[in-house]
Amino acid sequence: MEAKFFRFLKIVGVGFKARAEAEGRLLYLKLGYSHEVELTVPPAVRVFCFKNNTVCCTGIDKERVHQFAAAVRSCKPPEVYKGKGIMYVDEVIKKKEGKRSK
Repeated sequence: MEAKFFRFLKIVGVGFKARAEAEGRLLYLKLGYSHEVELTVPPAVRVFCFKNNTVCCTGIDKERVHQFAAAVRSCKPPEVYKGKGIMYVDEVIKKKEGKRSK
């Protein structure tokens, strides 16, 4: 399979990790929940974890690659106060200020 389309995801947060198993067919995510999130990768997509906080989704069908990347991101979307969560590498999160002390 020749991969033409890529989508890189960055995981930000203390203790947040990802690992791919079974030749890119399963993706396990530790996202601060009491359990590990397990995602089954569709047949037209492959998943690689370069570090434990960088995930690469590749494939020959652009729509399926981007759809799976969006499904991974929806497990823990980035929050606007601390910036923790799963985001695309080229994505910029505008942080909110939060409460001010007087």
